[in-house]
Amino acid sequence: MAHVKIFSSDFCPYCSRAKSLLRERGVHDFEEIVVDGKPEVRARMTEITGRTSVPQIFIGDQHVGGCDDLHALDARGGLVPLLQA
Repeated sequence: MAHVKIFSSDFCPYCSRAKSLLRERGVHDFEEIVVDGKPEVRARMTEITGRTSVPQIFIGDQHVGGCDDLHALDARGGLVPLLQA
């Protein structure tokens, strides 16, 4: 299974939804980087992704985007193959 990294916040319902979908698709061991109270980490996330909101999700080296992007990828049937790559 591909390595999954998610920048998140403990208080973000979209982060919870994204992690829930990943678990439903069999991802139980992902790297979570919490940005709460860490402006330097959030700044690095923004530098990498061009986005300031969380979650920001990477599967392998590919930036998938946020929660809505992850759900759209899943609806198109692209999430599971990407996870299995």
